[in-house]
Amino acid sequence: MKFIETELQGLYIIEPRVFEDNRGLFFESFNERVFQEYTGIECDFVQDNHSYSTYGVLRGLHFQKGEHMQAKLVRTISGKVLDIVVDIRKESPTYGKSFSVELSAENRKQLFVPKGFAHGFVVLSDSAEFVYKCDTFYHPASESGIIYNDEQLALDWKVPEKDLIVSDKDLELPKFEEISLETC
Repeated sequence: MKFIETELQGLYIIEPRVFEDNRGLFFESFNERVFQEYTGIECDFVQDNHSYSTYGVLRGLHFQKGEHMQAKLVRTISGKVLDIVVDIRKESPTYGKSFSVELSAENRKQLFVPKGFAHGFVVLSDSAEFVYKCDTFYHPASESGIIYNDEQLALDWKVPEKDLIVSDKDLELPKFEEISLETC
């Protein structure tokens, strides 16, 4: 596996080593020992999630607060998405900064999102299947987020606004500046 450090501390792009031949391909999508040796991060994943969405579906920006904050390892197993994270760790030198990367079945890239980041993605292909591991169980009372079109963050989702499909729940998320200290 190849680990690519981003400018946001603890956020890594992971590229698996792919073995291809006339039968198809094989790759290791996660290895706890290798992950820990390279990143120094201990992360015991306890829940896997899988979503299917069509072009323009935007999910996010989500996070869980307090003791239920989640680290995630995300990837796309079919189609292509633009994955975006925002650093919401108030003590971080990159607080309020964002990072985006295209994840696709073709490039097989993964993104490790540490605790303290808001996370979202939008589907760029006709459809996409998105899977991710979480190190903490989903806790409905701890869920929160940031509105996807926050002017302060000025995120480029790469899909025209008229084509975005956003849930009513996500349309009610607060702005970045409204996230309180208790939230994160």
